[in-house]
Order: sequence, then C-alpha cells, then structure tokens
Amino acid sequence: MYYDAIIAGFGGQGVLFIGNLLAYAAMEEGYNVTFMPSYGVEMRGGTANCNVIISSEEIGSPVIDAPCSAIFMNLLSVERFQDFISPGGLLLFNDSLIDPSVVSRADVVQLPVPANELASELGNSQLASLVALGVYVEWTQILKKECLEEAMKRMIPPKMHERFLEANLSALRRGYACATSLRETQPKG
Repeated sequence: MYYDAIIAGFGGQGVLFIGNLLAYAAMEEGYNVTFMPSYGVEMRGGTANCNVIISSEEIGSPVIDAPCSAIFMNLLSVERFQDFISPGGLLLFNDSLIDPSVVSRADVVQLPVPANELASELGNSQLASLVALGVYVEWTQILKKECLEEAMKRMIPPKMHERFLEANLSALRRGYACATSLRETQPKG
C-alpha cells in the first residue's frame, strides 16, 4: 500500500497539525511514514503546507512530485498546488473559503467540504482543518478512525485534554459524518 498527500493552507489553519496527526496515526497503525512540513517566514497568515507519505514498504524520499491526494484549506493552496495532483487523484478542498469554480481539474475527484461552517457549528471555526481530516480519513479509508482518535489522544498533552481533546474529536467525527453524506450524493460512475 502506498498513499501520499499534500496538505496546504495558511499559517494558523492547523495544516501542519493535521499532517503530523495523519502521519502519527499511520505510524501507530504500523505503516512507514514521512512528514515533511514547509511554511513561510510569516508564520500565522503565511503559506503552510506539508507532504505526508504512508506506505507498507520503505519510503525512498519524503518528496512528492505528483501526490495522489490533497487537502486544500485556502484559495492560494488550490492555485499553487492543484496542477501537481495525479490524474484520478483526490482533491479535497474547503469550499467555505474556496469557490468550486477555481478548481480546474476535471481529471480528479473533487470533494468540496464546508469545513469552516461545520467547525463553526461545533462552536469553534479553528477546528476546520480537523473536520477536513475527518472527511479525508473516512473518504479514503486509509486508516482506521480509532487509530486516528488514539493518535489525537497521544499528541495532545494530558494536561490539555480537558481543554482540547473532546472538541478535536468532535471535529474529526463531524468530518466522518460529512464524508458519509458526500459519498451518498456523489455521482456514480
């Protein structure tokens, strides 16, 4: 098994956190992983992205030339990275901030997710990236949801569990439910 992704947005959206969480959960599930973050010097508000590779075999390089999937949280990410996705791949994008007409790839599965709205319904729009990750994991079935949630519990320091854990898990679960709904409405064929 081999699966890779580019996750991109602006600093402060949590794209590096969800990439790290995805990699950590895959490692906990026994896969070989790489996680390669990249961010501008501006930090919050600047461009941030990461590459994640999950494989049952050894990984030769953390560099991804043509990812088979992507999670894009803002418009700049779509404009910058959409052309690199492999034909037939998955392009999940936050249509709270990205007009679907900007996504110009007809040769990939386009998965618009209202991540900001779904996170706001949970009471915290900062959870949008976790909603998107929940959709991604449920849609791709690349990892067991239980492993992702266990990895979340391990990544958040115990003294922070009361403040963050339940909200973060709720965001992932909202994403799982969204993916199930989206799968039912996707055209067959």
